[in-house]
Parts: sequence; structure tokens; C-alpha cells
Amino acid sequence: MAAGRLRRRFKEDALTDMPDHALVGVVHIPELQASPIRAISRRVAIALGVLFAAVMIVYADRDGYQDNAGGPLSFLDCLYYATVSLSTTGYGDITPVTPTARLINVLVITPIRVMFLIVLVGTTLEVLTERSRQALKIQRWRNKVRKHTVVIGYGTKGKTAVKAMIADGQKPAEIVVVDGDQTVLDNAAAKGLVTVRGDATRSDVLRLAGTQHASAIIVATNRDDTAVLATLTARELAPKAKIVASIREAENTHLMKQSGADSVVVSSETAGRLLGLATITPTVVEVIEDLLTPDQGFAITERDVEPDEVGGSPRHLPEIVLGVVRDGKLHRVDDSKVDAIEQGDRLLYVRQGSPD
Repeated sequence: MAAGRLRRRFKEDALTDMPDHALVGVVHIPELQASPIRAISRRVAIALGVLFAAVMIVYADRDGYQDNAGGPLSFLDCLYYATVSLSTTGYGDITPVTPTARLINVLVITPIRVMFLIVLVGTTLEVLTERSRQALKIQRWRNKVRKHTVVIGYGTKGKTAVKAMIADGQKPAEIVVVDGDQTVLDNAAAKGLVTVRGDATRSDVLRLAGTQHASAIIVATNRDDTAVLATLTARELAPKAKIVASIREAENTHLMKQSGADSVVVSSETAGRLLGLATITPTVVEVIEDLLTPDQGFAITERDVEPDEVGGSPRHLPEIVLGVVRDGKLHRVDDSKVDAIEQGDRLLYVRQGSPD
């Protein structure tokens, strides 16, 4: 029974087979939103401008029009005629009678009438076509999304992880958040992140997030069992992606590793160590927090070696080098294996963060 449920999680089912327009509400692509009041005011101003232009055209050629009430056309008559004409009401009490007036109506007034109607119904059309626009954006995004980061869970840990990535230079549009809570997804969308609503332990939900094309996956769920299943599903979809997972209990670390996580962070133990240090050496905790905050103070980061650094010692560089990553394995800076820097190494070092 359990094996059957697990197989169903890996099966490509409903969501990935649905047309793009049916995914509106599940996948959200952020966009810059104008103020509704500003948008309506802009359309009203354009409509009034178009109406005024029509009034002036009619008034300039008022001798070519005939009023059934008799007498020449006043400015008010021209305003009345332009209004009923642009709104397509057309009572027929004022009509163009000269060839010039009729030609102007065909070449000028009629296009203005069309423009006037488009402006007036523009807001309604925009609302009606929003789902189509979102569906088109979803289709384009799914076709081109590559090498992005998928964040599973947007609670405290997920938000902090996203904040750190953005502070370290990653673009919000390159981050996709997967969560089942629409409220937290709205918060993520407000920050410019792409969001997918659904259960991250299901393969079809992760496929919608483009997990199979992701370069990195962060698992930041609130439950360890959910984290294990989400990691297992993500690894099945993205064999080469780097998966970093957070769990509450250290005893579940081996399960996360077996599920495919490259790195596992035990949040309870990490918090406990910091609490213990804070009671004895609180300044150490301040330094650690400073190093973990990339947008201020000092920060721990990683970079490729420069050509002129090859052959030298990592301990003699201007930066404070903490370790050398060689062939995917981290060596401490005092390890004799990395006494000489080689081409292809990466340096883990302390750099100055951006000022506030």
C-alpha cells in the first residue's frame, strides 16, 4: 500500500497535462501592477482628450452641419453632436450636409469614435483578458525557465533563504516558490517571485515549478517527513541539481542523505549551539550572524581562483580564506592537500558585505 502511494507521487498526472489557461491560479508569474485609480484616471483623461479633439474638429467646420432646430451651431451644439456621435447614440438632429463635413466624418470622426470606445472599454477588456494573458505568460515561462532555484516551503526558513539569495545577487525572477498556502504565496509574489501552489511531494507540482530544469533546490518545509518525501521527489526529477534541505531533528539526517540531499542543515541543533554560545560568548554569536548576512558587514562566500593565484598558498591571499573546494569536496585551509591552489579550485572566503 505504501509503495503504491509512493509510485503515485512520481507519476506524471493531472497538473502537467492541463492546458496553460487551466493553470492560472496554480502558477503565478509576477508583473508590475499599476495603481487601479491611476489606470482608470489615465483612461478617463484620454477619453476626454479624444472627445475634446472631436468637438474642436466639428466646431471648426460647423457651417457644414445642419441643425433641425434651425440656426447656426454653437459650441454647445458641437459638444452635444460629438458626444452623441462618439457614443454611437446618433439622434440625427444634427447632421453633416456638405461634402467636406461628410468627408471629415468618414476620415476623422469615425476613427476617433473607434478610439473613444476602445479607451472606454479598455479596463473591462483588460479584466476579461487577464486570465488569457496569465496563461500566455505561464506558457512562455515554462518553455524558457532553466537553471533557476526552486524553494519548497516559504515559512520562516524559506523566506530567510530567499532573502539571503537575493542579497547575494540572485534575481527574484530566477527563484520559484512552491507552497500550499496561498497567503504566503501572495507574499512571495509581492516580492517578484514566481509561485506555484500545491503539494511539493507530488511530482506534477514540482514539474510545474520547472524542477527538472533547476540548478538548485531548497527544501524548507516545516515537517521532516514532508522534507524527506519532497527531497525524494525532487531528486527523481532533477538528478543533477544541488539539493539543500533543512530538518528539525538530527536523527533524520541520514534519511535526507538517502533521499538525495547534497547538504542537510539541522535547524534545532544549529539554533541550540547559538543559544549555548550566546550565554558564554555573545559576541561570537554576533559575528556568526554577521557572516551569515550577505548584504551587510562581513559575509562568507565562494569564488573561482584567478589565473595568477594558481600555484600559490590560499593562506597568503589578501582575503581570509577558510577553505578550498576541489573536485566538489571542501578542504580546510590548513589541509596539506590544498597547500597549493590548482586550476578549477574554488575558494571559500570572508568578504566585505554591502553597506546598509
